[in-house]
Amino acid sequence: MTVQIRVATDADWPAIWPFFHDIVAARETYVYDPELTYEQAEAMWMTPATRSRTTVAVDADGTVLGSANMYPNRPGPGSHVSSASFMVSPAARGRGVGRLLCEDMIEWSGREGFRSIQFNAVVETNEPAVHLWQALGFRIAGTVPEAFEHPKLGYVGLHVMYRPLV
Repeated sequence: MTVQIRVATDADWPAIWPFFHDIVAARETYVYDPELTYEQAEAMWMTPATRSRTTVAVDADGTVLGSANMYPNRPGPGSHVSSASFMVSPAARGRGVGRLLCEDMIEWSGREGFRSIQFNAVVETNEPAVHLWQALGFRIAGTVPEAFEHPKLGYVGLHVMYRPLV
């Protein structure tokens, strides 16, 4: 399968929204408010701040398979560390889309001069994501116990994951 990563446009949001909404509404992997409206989610995901970027992964037919947004983890003295969020359509899972989105994010972070990457809230029971991030050089810096309420598993931890770039 040929997958291209490109900068997202406003025209991509209608294709991102269905899987974004389903992932958030499932309450299994994201700390986002499951009651986010279409407009609220679009503003959060598609409106990057300074030194930020939103991308999509598309197949040869132009079908959106996944999306990522990337940004400084914190303002001011923390702005040398980047962060990101990733969403992959359930239909495209297990096909390397998340890996491609993250590899692109890592390259972008390096080009932008960030010194490292920090993922603030990786649900510890999201084993596919944890394993992928570790395979891409991230390590678990710490885990906040019971920081996430999983609908099936109860209170589980949130990992803070870190990857140096320099």
